[in-house]
Amino acid sequence: MTSNPLLVALLPLLDDLSRNLPESERYRRLLAALRQLFPCDAVALLRLDGEVLVPLSVEGLSADTMGRRFKVSEHPRLHELLQHRGPTRFAADCELPDPYDGLLEGQHGHLEVHDCLGCPLYVKEQLWGLLTLDSLQSSSFGRVDLGMLEAFASLAAATVAASERISLLMGRVEDEQRRADLYKQAAAALRPREMIGQSPRHKALLQEIELVGGSDLTVLISGETGVGKELVAEALHAASARASRPMVSINCAALPDTLVESELFGHVRGAFSGAVSERRGKFELADGATLFLDEVGELPLAVQSKLLRVLQSGQLQRVGSDREHRVDVRVLAATNRDLAEEVRAGRFRADLYHRLSVYPLKVPALRERGRDVLLLAGYFLEDNRARLGLRSLRLAPDVQKTLLQHDWPGNVRELEHLIGRAAIKALSACAERPQILTIDSRALDLHPIHRPYIEEQPHSSPETEQPLAGQGLRDSVDDYQRCLIETALTRHAGRWADVARELGVDRANLQRLAKRLGLK
Repeated sequence: MTSNPLLVALLPLLDDLSRNLPESERYRRLLAALRQLFPCDAVALLRLDGEVLVPLSVEGLSADTMGRRFKVSEHPRLHELLQHRGPTRFAADCELPDPYDGLLEGQHGHLEVHDCLGCPLYVKEQLWGLLTLDSLQSSSFGRVDLGMLEAFASLAAATVAASERISLLMGRVEDEQRRADLYKQAAAALRPREMIGQSPRHKALLQEIELVGGSDLTVLISGETGVGKELVAEALHAASARASRPMVSINCAALPDTLVESELFGHVRGAFSGAVSERRGKFELADGATLFLDEVGELPLAVQSKLLRVLQSGQLQRVGSDREHRVDVRVLAATNRDLAEEVRAGRFRADLYHRLSVYPLKVPALRERGRDVLLLAGYFLEDNRARLGLRSLRLAPDVQKTLLQHDWPGNVRELEHLIGRAAIKALSACAERPQILTIDSRALDLHPIHRPYIEEQPHSSPETEQPLAGQGLRDSVDDYQRCLIETALTRHAGRWADVARELGVDRANLQRLAKRLGLK
């Protein structure tokens, strides 16, 4: 007796509904079952967030897909799928561009026609997102039972509901919804910026933001230039009870010394030359909300003492006035300097340093975040794709490798600018405007001081190592593997799980190989 393929695929998922699985694993099993039921080259689960579809899990698509954000208004096929309650299969000659063109894993060349199938997911009768299936063969879904796909979509919706129910019990979804609602109030119609990443270091940062965000503690955000300290401040503000009001920001490094005090505390008419009217400072503007002091380490010593007084008592005086104003402000400060060292050097007040660092928060450098670089690259690729009016913008495999190996002294900001430059250079090199544009190594314009990690430290890269004369094949392979693992270990500070993830191997197998190679 032949088993029903639908039951074979669904039974393990039904069992999973009662299990406490991590969200990522639950969705991975869902897509694996979908590919078992409907053989294809790529599947994706996307959540609808306002007017944007956010990938939660993908199979068969490039790694950077997880970092992309698909605006429904810019992708006609995704828009069409969301308009119908049931499954939709696009004809092979459909002229609507496919959002995944050029993104299928291992794909080479400019694919423009393939089979595409999708189905919306509804949770509690509300449109939640999409399941999409893509195939390189234009006739793959010709005999697909759409009723079977609709049944699978119902179970997928139950899987999503189960995942969200478990998350709710743990308090995560409720907090996220609260932050989302407060963001909407604070930013009106503007969409908040998103913190993208899946690495352990990034997840640890998000946990700390969640921990301290709801409090009124002063937070000192530190980290290298370009890591996203302002983004962290926005997330802390959004997680607070003050998020219904906008966060007020000031860049302390961008102000002349003569104007810093006025910008912070305000002034009265005639307080100094040019003060033709009374003006409130940033502290008063942020009353009842949050004040973000960016590059706080640049404040002059004379202003630091007055800032300390406001932080301690909540009272301030405008420049030129004897009248005191009381404010209720939560302060978030950021710096790329080592303020403890600045205190020792006498350039920063010790009492202010301790008042600002009630809760110190370190933002990890991009080189410490492993494959997050590809997710962030995907986000910037999608942004540039829309700006340049392309159907698809992707990275060549050698470029992905270079991004993973680069040391990123400029961090996320450097990556954003690099992708923008590379997209323009790749487009300008084309004789005709393409539908699918691939960024290859020729378009990757790394500045001389920002050369890849492997070029800065040639001994750390197996690709630059030449085998010794007379060395056998096995010994050469062992040396190559040893050097590759050592380089990844250095990049990930000895975290074997991150190394295994980067190299695409099972952790247990990596441990056994490392032991044989004398690395353990």
